Amino acid sequence: MLSLISCTITTMLSVWVAVPIGYIMSRFEFRGKPLIDTLLDIPIVLPPLVVGLSLLILFRYAPDWLSDSVVYKWPAVVLAQFMVACAFAVRTMRVTFDQIPHRYEQVALTLGCNRQQAFWKVIMPQAKGGLLAAATLSWARALGEFGPILVFAGATRQKTEVLPTSAFLELQAGRTEGMLAVSLIMIGAAVVVFLIARTLGMKRIFA
Repeated sequence: MLSLISCTITTMLSVWVAVPIGYIMSRFEFRGKPLIDTLLDIPIVLPPLVVGLSLLILFRYAPDWLSDSVVYKWPAVVLAQFMVACAFAVRTMRVTFDQIPHRYEQVALTLGCNRQQAFWKVIMPQAKGGLLAAATLSWARALGEFGPILVFAGATRQKTEVLPTSAFLELQAGRTEGMLAVSLIMIGAAVVVFLIARTLGMKRIFA
């Protein structure tokens, strides 16, 4: 149950962050853009254990009340999933906005729309497929996240236990049947999610 809840929260947060960042990175040129682009890609290329370790070090300098509320608690699961899933969502939304011609937006501006109205009435309807793809990728990526969760949230049964850490606990306990069952659940969930995504017409992005 924690896997379902944490993946859903992670997906909502990732999409909420990815839409404005993806749009800005696609449409505007500004100083420091290559640096920001690089920073956005770092969670994708870093080893998962390093991502978790970075979060752990970061929260050592946070106020005690915040660190006590997050580290080795369920919010740490969401944060660890978010760090990687959001990077994929941002990348997907940027590609989506890149594929939408600037001309549509410019026509809307010349017809009296301001930039905000052009974004919501012209750009976002065309970005609907990319938005669903970003959400799907975020959810699937969050479901399979293991390293950052193990380091930053731990693997405590009934507290920070999600499907990947559950498989790890089953393996540690020598229960290969349990580990196999959890693995099959994860494979089945991933297949269902991607089938739904392709059914919704996102073949171009997933191809």
